[in-house]
Amino acid sequence: MRLLTLAVGRLKAGPERDLEARYLDRARGMGRALGLAPVELGEIAESAARRPDARKTDEAGRLAAAMPGGCALIALDERGRSLTSPAFADHIARERDGGRSDLVFVIGGPDGMADELRARAGLVLSFGAMTWPHQMVRILLAEQVYRAMTLLAGHPYHRA
Repeated sequence: MRLLTLAVGRLKAGPERDLEARYLDRARGMGRALGLAPVELGEIAESAARRPDARKTDEAGRLAAAMPGGCALIALDERGRSLTSPAFADHIARERDGGRSDLVFVIGGPDGMADELRARAGLVLSFGAMTWPHQMVRILLAEQVYRAMTLLAGHPYHRA
């Protein structure tokens, strides 16, 4: 199954980008044996619209256009469900085992995510009730994808 992270905004060179790359490199080395392709990254520019609702709508349209048809979608949003790491790994495995060819993680911009995009998601996932900068969410997601792979592989990285 192909994994794709689509995010609004660029992750500039620096420690945040390096940390995301470290976890994605680790996942790349482990995923193939699990039937999971390396995580691909797609970035779209923040909208220049004047109103927050218009920005979210514009960004949602461009994110949706970048998604492969028939993909499973996980939206990262503070109003979503909090899962344990093993439950997140199980969700990924169910999508893979259900024959999905693509799993997309989508991260909105500073104004959040449009309701219509969030409604399309099979899972709306939260990393807690606090609001996180989208750059940090990308790092948290990369680490959790790597952790999910270690759990599925029976690797001792995750200590319960």
